[in-house]
Amino acid sequence: MKIAILIVAYNAARTIESVLDRIPDPVWKRIDNVIIFDDCSQDETSARSKSWAGKYSDKIVIFENQVNLGYGGNQKRGYRYVIEQGYDIVVLLHGDGQYAPECMLDLIGPIARGKAQAVFGSRMMVNGAARDGGMPLYKYVGNKILTGIQNTLLGQSFSEFHSGYRAYHVPTLKKLPLLENTNDFHFDTEIIIQLIESGSVIKEVPIPTYYGDEICHVNGVKYAKDVVQTSLKYTFHKKGLLYDKRFDLQTGAKYTLKENRYSSHQQILDLLTTSDEKSSLKKESQHILDVGCGSGLLAAKIIEKGINVTGVDVYDDPHAAEVCDRFLQIDLERGLDPVCDQHYDNIVFADVLEHVREPEKLLLEAGNMLEENGAIIASTGNVAHIFVRLMLLFGRFEYTERGILDKTHVKLFTPGSFRRMIEDCSFEIVSTRYCSIPFENIIPGHKRVTDALCWIYMRFVRLLPSLFAYQVILVAKPKFDNPGTLTRNKTILEAYAPYQAEPLEETPPEKPTKAA
Repeated sequence: MKIAILIVAYNAARTIESVLDRIPDPVWKRIDNVIIFDDCSQDETSARSKSWAGKYSDKIVIFENQVNLGYGGNQKRGYRYVIEQGYDIVVLLHGDGQYAPECMLDLIGPIARGKAQAVFGSRMMVNGAARDGGMPLYKYVGNKILTGIQNTLLGQSFSEFHSGYRAYHVPTLKKLPLLENTNDFHFDTEIIIQLIESGSVIKEVPIPTYYGDEICHVNGVKYAKDVVQTSLKYTFHKKGLLYDKRFDLQTGAKYTLKENRYSSHQQILDLLTTSDEKSSLKKESQHILDVGCGSGLLAAKIIEKGINVTGVDVYDDPHAAEVCDRFLQIDLERGLDPVCDQHYDNIVFADVLEHVREPEKLLLEAGNMLEENGAIIASTGNVAHIFVRLMLLFGRFEYTERGILDKTHVKLFTPGSFRRMIEDCSFEIVSTRYCSIPFENIIPGHKRVTDALCWIYMRFVRLLPSLFAYQVILVAKPKFDNPGTLTRNKTILEAYAPYQAEPLEETPPEKPTKAA
């Protein structure tokens, strides 16, 4: 494998030669190049690096930044270089001598064997080693506290978040939006989070600690604030409370099954499987059309109850095709024509109408596809939720990765406007339900706590649903009160035809795993 050592250096004239001296012969034999990026040092860092290279090694490449790019900016330039030059592995080493080149093969090994995409050298894995190596007490305590906070926020169990001694799989770095990251010292935290979000395997190996009289350029208080703030922003991004481009890596499962009893998925499942005189949904030998079924997570739960499900979605999904009794890839912008060949007892629009430009067309078609006494069940987010209102009060309106302001939404509804749209499509609302904030996503792994929070929150929802309801669920039946209604609906559907979206390409689009 093609391996490089990336040395980031700033005013390291006193230590750079020692760092190069300490690289052991087995490492020199294994690597292709040592690449030094001198970040516009005010001393002789570059001159001493060149002098050492001229005497001992032709493997050294030296770059001198004409302006100071900062710790993060210098890394960005270095990673861009190793990506462009086609390296497989890059090891990040500081020019100040704090980290041990002697144990570098331990960092390279797991990546070379295909067991990891990143390996971090940790000074905290061996009890007492950091203090024995001269780490000041205040730095040791601060490191422990910050690592504990970040592990809690990010759901990880690293022994240390703040080591600058790392090895990366270069093709993995290529997939990360590194240019979105800071030029400051918390760049290291951002890249950890991006690796976590990308699903990369990260391993830690113990390394010795070296502290001497080197000059520290890090403002500890500012650094602590920045790393905690970054970790919080990622947490909020994942919970759908804000959007941060740094962490939108188009990987992992974006939409998951909502399992809390007050969630839209569980309440829809309850409506389909439990006697409910108010909604009067058919309960025996049901055939359901699940519009926008995604990966078939909700469909699978419905099928477990003995209900036949036809699933449709704009993306071809192998899991949905496997779990649904019938699955079709359909461009929902063009309507439901491919599944109009039969009638359905109930049609489910679970958090999907907000994703299409003309939801009215889907509703009008659904009215003509229902069996006698059939109904639609539709859910959507409440854009008038208190959280959104507070954001607007403070002058903020940001789309998010998921939730009410999911950036793939093209329509936004209040409970009232959602109701009016469905009624305007010749439906009569027979049942209304509301949903709690998904606390189980905000505080994962604490079911009893989140169940209690949801129960308490639903008391507020019942008092003022327009303000507190996170989502609304409507059960509606066609209202064909006179022959003119059918003629009206048919005329409206025909009027949509000239404005339909372009059809799907012959080769189906690849389903994104994050944002649609």
